[in-house]
Amino acid sequence: VTYSKRRNGIFKKAQELTVLCDAKVSLIMFSNNDKFHEYTSPSTTTKKIYDQYQKAMGIDLWNREYEKMREQLRKLREVNNKLRRDIRQRMGQDLNGLSLEELRGLEEKMDASVTIVRDRKYHVIKTQTDTCKKKVRNLEERHGNLVLDYEARCEDPHYGLVDNDEDYESAVAFSNGVSNLYAFQLQPNLHHGVGFGSHDLRLA
Repeated sequence: VTYSKRRNGIFKKAQELTVLCDAKVSLIMFSNNDKFHEYTSPSTTTKKIYDQYQKAMGIDLWNREYEKMREQLRKLREVNNKLRRDIRQRMGQDLNGLSLEELRGLEEKMDASVTIVRDRKYHVIKTQTDTCKKKVRNLEERHGNLVLDYEARCEDPHYGLVDNDEDYESAVAFSNGVSNLYAFQLQPNLHHGVGFGSHDLRLA
């Protein structure tokens, strides 16, 4: 509360100086919780006040910050150039300036990288192989269940077989995600005569 009252009072005085004395005033204030307040005369800007201050005092307020930024930029460029050189060397380029020890170190780094990549490749291959094996086992189990179900239906006299004198092909379309995956061909066994006492079940 005290800060707000004092702030309003000093802003009022700054406005009076601007109007009564034709002065250029720039006032910047920060509270104890870093809340920003500012007053600048209508005839000027904060930047113009800074420029006029630097000219009057013969100093450069931004020179130190500018030099700091230049130094930071120089360090970033050095890091960038080093990374680019490392990439070229790992690709077998820009090796002329390297000593024997540096070449050995580069070789060891590349061997370690190759080991990591190879291990990752084998892990991916193993994962994909295990997934394929699980799918194959699942399909084999479904196929066996369907064959048993088909044989049970064929042995049931009330299921309704077709006429024994006709040659036919029976294609079973499966559901549950394996539709049209397997087709069975049922043919009469000629060694036992024309009939269905014994059947030749072929997987097409």
